[in-house]
Amino acid sequence: MTSNTSDTATAPSPQPSQPKNEPNAPAGRKKHRRAGAAQQRAQAQQPPQGKQPAHPRKTHPVLERLFELYPGLFGARFLPLKLGVFEDLLAAHADEFKREDLKVALGLHARSTRYLEAVASGKQRHDLSGVPVEPVAPEHVHHAILEVFRRRKARSGEDLRAQLRTRLMAAIEASGLSREDYMLVVRSNDETANAVLDEAFAELGARNAKREALRRAFEASGRSLAEFAEMYGMDPGEVKRTLAAGRARTEPSDPT
Repeated sequence: MTSNTSDTATAPSPQPSQPKNEPNAPAGRKKHRRAGAAQQRAQAQQPPQGKQPAHPRKTHPVLERLFELYPGLFGARFLPLKLGVFEDLLAAHADEFKREDLKVALGLHARSTRYLEAVASGKQRHDLSGVPVEPVAPEHVHHAILEVFRRRKARSGEDLRAQLRTRLMAAIEASGLSREDYMLVVRSNDETANAVLDEAFAELGARNAKREALRRAFEASGRSLAEFAEMYGMDPGEVKRTLAAGRARTEPSDPT
């Protein structure tokens, strides 16, 4: 909107029939025009009807209480909870929490993006004392990763397929399962998710083949790690990490 100063500077010689452009208009009239312009700017800054500013969602009162009781689990940083924590909480706070209220609150907590991110990270499950007690099952990690990326894509609209594939590759390796066993526990009716999983296995297979080839070449060379890296124009640190990853994959796991 053009300012009043500009209107005055470009207006023709004042005429009696055009008092609004009169340079010598009374101060009260100018003040009224300024107030009107300010009101218009204020109205323009207001959101249209039906598009009121979003208000933060109110936290369930049971979750607020859980935050007070267990800030290490329900506080600024979430941790995966042990299976059966619902019964543990009921036993520890029988006089404070109603069964149905606690069930609803924990359901909200478990479906929150922050909690899903904690599960997707592969951290262990924790008891009410904050002690790690058991690993998160590979299928729980897998489906948490899928849901986190589904929500991210819905918010940003970006193509996150490559990042999702990388996260799934890390989850597959961390699980220690064969391809057949992993597919058995995570396969779903979601064809898009299954396609990304197939891509992750294909890329993982190619990467493992390169690691194995590098390991064999290094062992056959009879050179030190530094000499081998220099011979192939590679970074010694990267060679060391690749060899370590290849050995970890081929070494049998401890049955205990």
